[in-house]
Amino acid sequence: MCRPERHRWLPAFAVFAALAPASFAALAETPTQAPATVPAQDSQSASPRPAATAQTPAPSPVTGSHHLQTVVVPTQQPTPEDVGDSFMGHQRYQAAIEAYKKAPPDSYVVWNKMGIAYQMMLNMQDAVRCYQKSLKFNPRNSNVLNNLGTVYDSLKQYGMAERMYRKALKVDPRSAVILKNLGTAQMARHKYDKGWESYQAALAIDPHIFDKDNHLRVENPASVQDRGAMNYYMAKGCVRAGRIDQAIEYLRMALNEGFTSPKKIQADSEFASLRGVPAFEELIAEQKTP
Repeated sequence: MCRPERHRWLPAFAVFAALAPASFAALAETPTQAPATVPAQDSQSASPRPAATAQTPAPSPVTGSHHLQTVVVPTQQPTPEDVGDSFMGHQRYQAAIEAYKKAPPDSYVVWNKMGIAYQMMLNMQDAVRCYQKSLKFNPRNSNVLNNLGTVYDSLKQYGMAERMYRKALKVDPRSAVILKNLGTAQMARHKYDKGWESYQAALAIDPHIFDKDNHLRVENPASVQDRGAMNYYMAKGCVRAGRIDQAIEYLRMALNEGFTSPKKIQADSEFASLRGVPAFEELIAEQKTP
């Protein structure tokens, strides 16, 4: 959970829950912003198979022995869903949407994927429409409920986001991704203790949930103060994991974002093990310098 990463073009977001085995392109989490809340994708269709040749023994007309005979297997044509997935992998979201529109209209999986594509284009209205359509065909799909929550996160409707995450957890109570998203929504509502509890529950299931970058991410609209709180609690998690350097970096971000102060950090028993560490002492001294 503890590796702050370099900034990339897209701001950090809410994470789309578990992606299919062949995942779409991943976007890195922005270090100075809140841990991403995440959208998820189901997969029904298999990837298109390339043309193949099979070699089977056939009796020789002369000797009666066997030689190899080549049999050509016809190429399987990609489905509209396959084509859309390919476009998603290349971040061509509009092209993916047009391909998904040609898929069977009763596939909750395709509606979910189309929602992700719209969300990556920051078209939240159509993303909500697609997720709700997906839920019409499969009302208890935790991935789609999670994804709908991430849309509400981006619209700063954190109460609705939290409600969606809780619904998703009733279906899949051991989803580290959904617990992580719930924690982020709670912190955005200044429910810091509850958010930290959700983060801890996520870490208990997957200790590396905050390290992973194999999920699609979109923007996290949390305020600077909220991001500071999240970084502060991320620092606590790093200390518990024994990752001192990462803990200090998260504390630096929390200080820069105005959430905490050197006095508060020094008074917090969670950070007692950092005392005497040169980098930590230097950070505190820097903040105290007029």
